[in-house]
Parts: sequence; structure tokens; C-alpha cells
Amino acid sequence: MTFARILVPVDGSPQGGKTVPVALDLARRYQATVTVLHVREHTKYEGSDVDLGPEASADEIVDAAVDAFREAGLEAHGVIRRVDPGSTPEQIVRVAEEERIDLIVMGTRGMTEWKSLLLGGVANKVVHQAHCPVLLVR
Repeated sequence: MTFARILVPVDGSPQGGKTVPVALDLARRYQATVTVLHVREHTKYEGSDVDLGPEASADEIVDAAVDAFREAGLEAHGVIRRVDPGSTPEQIVRVAEEERIDLIVMGTRGMTEWKSLLLGGVANKVVHQAHCPVLLVR
């Protein structure tokens, strides 16, 4: 199996920072094109739009990851999606389908498998819904 297109969802968390080096290694090995995805959840509260993401802007998060791949001589681009709370897993799967991704490399917050199944974590949902292999980085 070859992985010509790799999707790397990033959330700006310290745990998620472990994902880029793993994806970078795989992208080098396969000379893959990389799509860096940041899904930003928003909600309405008393008529205002509330950004539920981390303090760093979506552009900063994506640009930092894309730069790491480009500095390694790889083709990479970023995608930012804005969604309602709870829609992150479905959006990751949708982007993977739209971009014809061969492999998703994403982080997990280190939950045990049992806890993840109980809570229905993002990574767990992506694993079960994705059309392609998913590599989880702890």
C-alpha cells in the first residue's frame, strides 16, 4: 500500500504537536502530498459567535504545521473548517473524502481505549467512519 495523500488534523494542543513529526516521517517516506486540517468549533451565545477553539488562531495553527512539511521539501497545504460543536469527526472524514486521502495521521489525547469508547472521542469516531486507514499518535 502506498500513501500518496496524507491528512493531518491539528488542534493546537501540546498533545497534537506529536502528530506532525510522525506524519512528516511518513510523508518523506512516501513523497506524499500533505493536507493539514484544523476544524474550529463555533456556537452562538446570546446572538454572538463564540469560538470554542484554542487561543491561537486557526491560521497560526495550520500555517505552523504546513511550514514544517514545506521546509522538509514536501508539498503541503492547509484547510480550515468551521463547524458546530460536536461535528469535528464528521468534518475530518468529509475532508479526507474530498481530498481523496490515503491515510489520516491524527493525535489522541491519550485516553484509554475503554474511556474513548465510552466518551465517543474524536479519534474513535474518525477511525470508525473514515474510508481510509487512520494512524493514531499518542
